[in-house]
Amino acid sequence: MSTSTPDPAEVSNRITSGVFFSAVVMGRDIQVTLPAEIRPALTGLPRPATVFTGRDTQVDALLAGLSPDGGDGSVLVSAVAGMAGVGKTELVVQTAHRALRRPGWFPGGVLFVDMFGYDPERRLSAADALLGWLQAIGIPGEHIPAGVQDRARLWRSVLDAYTSQDRRLLLIIDNAATEDQVTPLLPGDPAIAVLVTSRHTLDIDARLHDLDILDTDAAVALIREVITHRRSTEDPRLHAPDQQEAMTDLADELCAGLPLALRVVAALLADRRHLQPAALAGRLRDDQARLDGLSRQQVAVRAAFDLSYQHLTDDQALLYRLLPVNPGPDIATKAAAALTDLPVDRVAVLLEDLHRAHLVDEPAADRWRMHDLIRLHAAGQPATSPDETPIARHRLFTHYLHNTEAANTHLTPTDPTDTTRFPSRQDALRWLDAEHDNLVAVCVSAPVHDLPHIAIGLAFALAHFLNFRRHFTDWITITTAARDIYRQLGDRHGEAQASSNLGLALAEVRRFDEAITAHTTARDIHHQLGDHHREGMAWNNLGLTLAEVRRFDEAITAHTTARDIHHQLGDHHREGGAWGNLGLALAEVRRFDEAITAHTTARDIHHQLGDHHREGRAWNNLGLTLAEVRRFDEAITAHTNDLEICRQLGDRHGEGMAWNNLGLALRQVRRFDEAITAHTTARDIYRQLGDRHREGRAWGNLGLALAEVRRFDEAITAHTTARDILGQFGDRHREGMAWNNLGNALQQVRRFDEARSCWEQAGDAFTETGDAESAALVRTLLDKLES
Repeated sequence: MSTSTPDPAEVSNRITSGVFFSAVVMGRDIQVTLPAEIRPALTGLPRPATVFTGRDTQVDALLAGLSPDGGDGSVLVSAVAGMAGVGKTELVVQTAHRALRRPGWFPGGVLFVDMFGYDPERRLSAADALLGWLQAIGIPGEHIPAGVQDRARLWRSVLDAYTSQDRRLLLIIDNAATEDQVTPLLPGDPAIAVLVTSRHTLDIDARLHDLDILDTDAAVALIREVITHRRSTEDPRLHAPDQQEAMTDLADELCAGLPLALRVVAALLADRRHLQPAALAGRLRDDQARLDGLSRQQVAVRAAFDLSYQHLTDDQALLYRLLPVNPGPDIATKAAAALTDLPVDRVAVLLEDLHRAHLVDEPAADRWRMHDLIRLHAAGQPATSPDETPIARHRLFTHYLHNTEAANTHLTPTDPTDTTRFPSRQDALRWLDAEHDNLVAVCVSAPVHDLPHIAIGLAFALAHFLNFRRHFTDWITITTAARDIYRQLGDRHGEAQASSNLGLALAEVRRFDEAITAHTTARDIHHQLGDHHREGMAWNNLGLTLAEVRRFDEAITAHTTARDIHHQLGDHHREGGAWGNLGLALAEVRRFDEAITAHTTARDIHHQLGDHHREGRAWNNLGLTLAEVRRFDEAITAHTNDLEICRQLGDRHGEGMAWNNLGLALRQVRRFDEAITAHTTARDIYRQLGDRHREGRAWGNLGLALAEVRRFDEAITAHTTARDILGQFGDRHREGMAWNNLGNALQQVRRFDEARSCWEQAGDAFTETGDAESAALVRTLLDKLES
């Protein structure tokens, strides 16, 4: 800029090679000469990191907004928001350098300012930033106004001048915390592009770009590329097979994909060529020490999070500190209200505040989750009183228990339904599905925090749901915990109840010997205590498990005993269950007429009691038995009734069973195409639910139906799949059936040697499981083949 004072006798104002910004005052004219280009090195734009990975999609999105052809008539402002350490600044710096290399995009150059929005000691105001930018383009200090509004007007005039000369600028406003740090810096001309970064989602009418953590592959790649850049591709740690898993653990588990933490870990490994990834991972596994371990020189993850925490109000800070009390992966708004003992509406606002600050994210509507490292930071903040956390934990765990107990009443037809929390069964199931992981985590962690009654209560209240949704591993985990608590307390009655539930869960994962032990323990304890009601239940459960290991006579005795006990006690619901299970055992020893009577009785009892779920099961079992006596049309009707009930209840697993058994009956009346459809549907349902054992059985039945329409190659594939799956589960009897059916299909395509081998394998399996009749049939097939 240059100034001149004309002779008072000849006042004139002439502007050349410049831009006129203010009126002539007292015979003076002001001429501003803009720099030809504002170079990055002169405006504080940082160097881009040499290693930059996993952000191609985000860079492309930002470049699309910066393109001279990308405007839509509005100000081109792109706001990158994300948690501390997620790499916002690096993303915009990388993007800016690439944009500046694009011919014609930003001939005027770039202006960069770090607002230090979260550092109270270095925080810049908008006025400070404007002063720096105006001075950077050559405006002398004496011509820069003092007020932020006047500076903003002058700033926009400068930007208009650049635009009029086709010298488009790129502005970068980094690390802003509030709207008032940003708004005065924004241009009014859409030709000027702006990139803003913040830990908050700012209301500045910008295109929002939320930046997330890196996925596992990109996180591992970042660590490896830093080591490669600083040490070389020959670094042995990059190639040692025993270190690759540790590298993944560092990236995914311990750094949780956070770029700041990843760069610290990569730098620590690069600093010391003898430091092995496994050793560093071991050092960081201690949750209490991890944040302190993720630091190097002036870069520390904890320090970055501290700045965000200092920015919170008292209520926001309280919620932030307490959220890690929830042991599960996320938390619902109502649960957070119980945790803090604040009104739901107030907590909803606080959660939205933390979300805008990127201290929580929202994986689903009204559900909130913390990044693993932020969770550690929050858990480490000092409480305002010694009992803050224990009281909050008790409130939260009690909330989960009471809601689970209320939801459970919708799943147990013999109990009065509590509609005060959940109006319908569907509402109860939706809540249980959403809170499933949290409830299991609470059940496991409650004893550690001296809340055993919570663990016990949840273990029993969740049993129906976990069985219905087939979460058997979780059922085993929490029921084992409940049983152990009762043993420690010397509560024999509770131990027996827990053992009974444990036996049911173990049987579902085919751990039958353990299940028999659990049910026998429950039966004996209840008998000793004189609790005949639960003794009858234990007999019933024991009979089911005995049948699974083909001890059918013992199973019949067990179910008959259970039936009689429940009948004497007037417990018609459980009497109906015992009738149904007795029918299954009777059918296995081919006492079909008695079995039909048993299943019909069970069906009628459950229908009268309004237990549609068990009524459907009784229809299913009745259909199987009717098919055994060749009353196939009645069997089809029974399975169709079961299918309809399962659909109404949303019982996908029961629906799969109904389809499978309906297919068996359809095949018997030569409706083969419908049978193929039914077995295929059953197979797909079991696969979706992860029930591999029943998926294998459905494959076997599908193979039988395919063979009936002479699609032998497909049948061979189906029986081979069934054999492999059933073999993996150790189900030797059904594996033998699959071997036998595979042999039959192979014989049809004249692959006799393979068929012989299959029948030999089938014979061995039937002999091992004591099925003499099936073993004899296989020997007959082998004899015919030899002749």
